[in-house]
Amino acid sequence: MAGSRFERLRQFVGDAYSVSTCYPSFTQIFEAFAQCSFDELKVVVIGQDPYHGEGQANGLCFSVNQGLPHPPSLRNIFKELESDMSLPYPESGDLCRWAKQGVLLLNAVLTVEKGKPGSHQKQGWEEFTDLVIEHINQHKSGVIFLLWGSSAKTKGRFIDRSRHIVLECGHPSPMSANRGYWFGNKHFSQVNHHLKMQGKVSIRW
Repeated sequence: MAGSRFERLRQFVGDAYSVSTCYPSFTQIFEAFAQCSFDELKVVVIGQDPYHGEGQANGLCFSVNQGLPHPPSLRNIFKELESDMSLPYPESGDLCRWAKQGVLLLNAVLTVEKGKPGSHQKQGWEEFTDLVIEHINQHKSGVIFLLWGSSAKTKGRFIDRSRHIVLECGHPSPMSANRGYWFGNKHFSQVNHHLKMQGKVSIRW
């Protein structure tokens, strides 16, 4: 990403946070990278943009801060996890526990204005996260990419599928899930199967 384009993105974000309420908090914009070490990276989940409700977003896609109700997409993720892995439904919607095990929870757009979903799209974040995926593609091998929904699947064009593993399905949002495009994907067990085949430690979902 050229320096001038990144500078425009930086300026946009700075201005947006100075004049309106935006999420996640300014210090958590890059939290997905802070919580997941590049050296330990095993899995990439690609989301769209952060939750736009008060106090929900914490910089990790699909994740909410400890103690908050689970948004519909996260509820469906946890329901599939229950079914696939025979695990109890998680109490906490904070997915830092996944990130610390090598799961990069990456939104395509890293910021949003309160109450305005998609408000920070097409300002440069998409190009930034494309470059993140390209970097992972070039400098890692055997990474498992989970592409949930059409937006995430468009990012798949940067992934060399001869070097990495790509699992695709519908988005966990109620609209997609209720039409049969989410439930039964068994991505959680598939991830651990592929990790085992590579001699890596499974994710404790």
